[in-house]
Amino acid sequence: MIKPPRAWILLRSGRRLNLLDPASDAWTDSDLAIGLSRTFRWGGHSRWDLPLSVAQHSLSVLAIRRDLAPEPLTAAEALRELLHDATEALIGGFDPITPLKPHLGDGYAEINRRLQAAVNRRYDLPPWTVASHRLHKDADRLAAASEALHVVGWRQPALRRELGITLTPLKDDPLPTAPGMLPWEPWPAPLAAERFEAALRDLIRQRAGVHAGKEPVAWPMEA
Repeated sequence: MIKPPRAWILLRSGRRLNLLDPASDAWTDSDLAIGLSRTFRWGGHSRWDLPLSVAQHSLSVLAIRRDLAPEPLTAAEALRELLHDATEALIGGFDPITPLKPHLGDGYAEINRRLQAAVNRRYDLPPWTVASHRLHKDADRLAAASEALHVVGWRQPALRRELGITLTPLKDDPLPTAPGMLPWEPWPAPLAAERFEAALRDLIRQRAGVHAGKEPVAWPMEA
């Protein structure tokens, strides 16, 4: 008897995530944070010593989206921004670069759809509206333009000519600079995981009303 191919992955918590039938409780918040901290943007290429993690990118998108928001985001809306790339950690630390995406096929798209549905259930994320998704994409693209310039090392004229990026990159890093590091410098994976998980748990508490009326504490240096 031939065993079917394994469709699950073992996470650091010891839980098993079935990629073909993902349960919404198959991972911990720490599993997600660790996975995103070890998933790299831009194919892992960087002009710095370290690549940029999706965890750090996700925090940047949330910060930019808050800056661009016509009115303050609710905790649920902020969670939706923070978790917009969550499936990339769950699918095995894979953030496909733009030139590759058209060639991945329907199988990849279906697995990603199932994982996104599990994330939506787990964190009770509100569905995107046309307006909210447009604002999200504005923040995501601005983050990408800024990363291309400050992290990867593209020159600004080439952003428009070769990448088709017409947005003006940000000058200032939207995230607090880590101690001993420079603005825009990619964080080590443990720091990226710590900061992502802290922000995630803080937003979950805010939505539950625990921190109602208080400013979020997003950047503790100790877990």
